[in-house]
Amino acid sequence: MTEIEARRSVRTYLDLPVEAEKLSRLLKAARLAPSGSNTQPWAFLVVKERETREKIAAAVHNQHWMAQAPVHIVCVGDVRSRIPEDAGPLRLDENSPQEELKQVIRDTAIAAEHIVLEAQAVGLSTCWTAWFRQDELRPLLGIPEDKYVLCVLTVGYSDSHPDARPRKPLDSMLHLEKW
Repeated sequence: MTEIEARRSVRTYLDLPVEAEKLSRLLKAARLAPSGSNTQPWAFLVVKERETREKIAAAVHNQHWMAQAPVHIVCVGDVRSRIPEDAGPLRLDENSPQEELKQVIRDTAIAAEHIVLEAQAVGLSTCWTAWFRQDELRPLLGIPEDKYVLCVLTVGYSDSHPDARPRKPLDSMLHLEKW
């Protein structure tokens, strides 16, 4: 079974640390993700400290299960890869209209998914969480206002084995040549 088929969103984790070598593999996988014009607009904040993980869980709509995961990887898009510093101050949030932000979100999402798939490959589980507001999460982690937090990935060893969720049939979403 491939990593894509085996991957599940896991919300219960064993109380085991994630080995440094495995964490390094996840981050190296993200670094290799493709990006528009090779801008590589991502940054990753690795959080292991329990108190900070609890604060993140509270900021993500009180999803306290998140704090069980021994590692959080906060995936951040850096729009400065497309909008230079000398363009002036920039404050990003969910309503920002910049086309460049949309490109950065797309590219950072690819890198985040590389982490998810590499985690599966090395025997770790993840859950992608993104139910937060920028102003609630950025200050907690010292992330500047001109950066966009795409998601928080919880990472660890699963304490459950969720069944596969139903998927729509391929023919319900496939169009050939034209819509």
